Amino acid sequence: MPETEQLMQGLKDSGCTDEAAARICALCSAGDYAAMLRQMKKARCALVEEMHESQKRVDRIDYLIHMQEKRMK
Repeated sequence: MPETEQLMQGLKDSGCTDEAAARICALCSAGDYAAMLRQMKKARCALVEEMHESQKRVDRIDYLIHMQEKRMK
């Protein structure tokens, strides 16, 4: 598998949008590795933000579970 295809698949597997993955691969093909790295870091930040939002939802449901268990005692 060519390098660009591997990169595209890895980006998609990491949760990047098709548009972001295509943009990053285009930068790679153009040899603009600094811009490619910036875009990858930007995509990573978006994924971390999603993770934090997901953790907040888990915390909320844990609180509700805790409160219900407390009522049942």
